[in-house]
Amino acid sequence: MENIKDKTALITGGSKGIGYGIAAALVAQGIKVAITSRSQDAADKAAVKLNNLGGGEAFGFEADVRDFDSQTKAVKKVLDKWGQLDLIVANAGIGHFAPIQDLTLEQWHETIDTNLTGVFYSLKAGVEALKSTKGFFISISSLAGTNFFAGGSAYNASKFGVTGFTQAAMLDLRKDGIRFTTIMPGSVATYFNDHTPNEKDAWKIQIEDLGQMVVDLLQMHPRTLPSKIEVRPSMPG
Repeated sequence: MENIKDKTALITGGSKGIGYGIAAALVAQGIKVAITSRSQDAADKAAVKLNNLGGGEAFGFEADVRDFDSQTKAVKKVLDKWGQLDLIVANAGIGHFAPIQDLTLEQWHETIDTNLTGVFYSLKAGVEALKSTKGFFISISSLAGTNFFAGGSAYNASKFGVTGFTQAAMLDLRKDGIRFTTIMPGSVATYFNDHTPNEKDAWKIQIEDLGQMVVDLLQMHPRTLPSKIEVRPSMPG
């Protein structure tokens, strides 16, 4: 089992939802975690909650994955603070759902720019840091990255792209010692698409379940790589 205490991580979109669940699991393992949000206030509040958990250390800052310069600065902040970067979790994402005749140009571009180009920017900005630590890059895709559905053209395209991008990047960079995993969840109890988690979500995957999955990936012997993981609720809702 890999010793992961004192490693460092950067999680995009880590102020709530899946990103926060992963951050909480990592902090509990003694990992130093930087979380980003488009809102500095949201990032600060989430970092306070994470630091109150004990274990590792967390700090948050405003960054936008749609802006390469913003992602470059995010990586630099982690390196300036902790001197290394061992893990990037490319989690930031949004969803616009509409039939193609109703989907706006703005909705298309925001979905693709956030969900797909943002993952590319996150890796591009951090690749040299990950090379130096023989680190890990985890992208949060979706079962929508292999299963298309009506009204999902933008979201499907973005998540199909995330899955393909991450797997191709793995083949480019595995020789440098960087490990890659694409996690593809089904229904998760989060704030995604303006939903507020509630007791009716008990059947869904919980954010702490995905957090535990990331911990398990980090602790796995580096000779073995679960490169693409589909995860869904055990029972339908």
